[in-house]
Amino acid sequence: MKLTGIREAYGETLAALGELYPEIVVLDADLSGSTKTSLFAKKFPDRFFNMGVAEQNLMGTAAGLAASGKTVFASTFAIFASGRAWEQVRYSIVYNQLNVKIVASHGGVTVGEDGGSHQSSEDIAIMRVLPGMRVIVPMDGKEMQEVIKTVVKIPGPFYIRSSRVKFPLILGDDYKFELGKGKILREGKDLSLIGCGLMVSQCLEAAETLAKEGIAARVVSLSTIKPIDEELLVDCSLNTGGIVTAEEHSVIGGLGSAVAEVLSEKSPTYIVRVGVQDKFGVSGSAPDLLEYLGLTPGNIVKAAQQIMEHRSQKTIPVV
Repeated sequence: MKLTGIREAYGETLAALGELYPEIVVLDADLSGSTKTSLFAKKFPDRFFNMGVAEQNLMGTAAGLAASGKTVFASTFAIFASGRAWEQVRYSIVYNQLNVKIVASHGGVTVGEDGGSHQSSEDIAIMRVLPGMRVIVPMDGKEMQEVIKTVVKIPGPFYIRSSRVKFPLILGDDYKFELGKGKILREGKDLSLIGCGLMVSQCLEAAETLAKEGIAARVVSLSTIKPIDEELLVDCSLNTGGIVTAEEHSVIGGLGSAVAEVLSEKSPTYIVRVGVQDKFGVSGSAPDLLEYLGLTPGNIVKAAQQIMEHRSQKTIPVV
């Protein structure tokens, strides 16, 4: 399967949009080569601002520019955008519902050798808790392109998670992103595998393995973590009976938690969450880290088998 760079797709799309939207300004924290905002900087140097290694200042300045009518894209590593600058994001940007799009690179644990200090497995949780913040984790480069084209037209704050590693290309050229809507990539009646970001391709691979065992798994990409597609989740609950969530993030507060929150109220369902299990990452290659932290197609298959076993053993309680 062809691999695409999520951050490269962001940089290229942003540079192209700069010609169409003169109100776009871009801020970075001395990481434009990594976040790929350098592509915009080369084309529009008077609309690009390197704020240095000062993420709080980056977010405060982004808020000020947005308050003056600019459409602001602010980028740095996810661990810094969501953690070091959280107070400025909360008070200056989100509290005032300003038009700032935070596109954070190097999300998740596939930052690799940079180690646990730079691996962001909490960012989705602490961004989605903010009132009015929209949170998106694209599944491949094509979706990142469409996400950026979409959010530039929608006022208000967004948190969009990018990645260091390249993802398998899943979507075709005809794909159009719709905020708040999931996408069924493969149909199945026995259970649903729901993923975001890199883990969508892992779910598709797991579904192939499960099919060989006679288990038909629906695969759903839920790239919009907030606002979440409640209608699709209820449909998965009613028509497939069990759900596995898969994310390159802690199982606490991320995609799995968001799915469980919806279904516990609207359609109680047996859910198994595949993700980082309440621990920090370590230094290592991206493939080794995914294996070490249990973020593989094999782990998704085991979770699906757990659901099927639970279903086969389920009995009517004696009252």
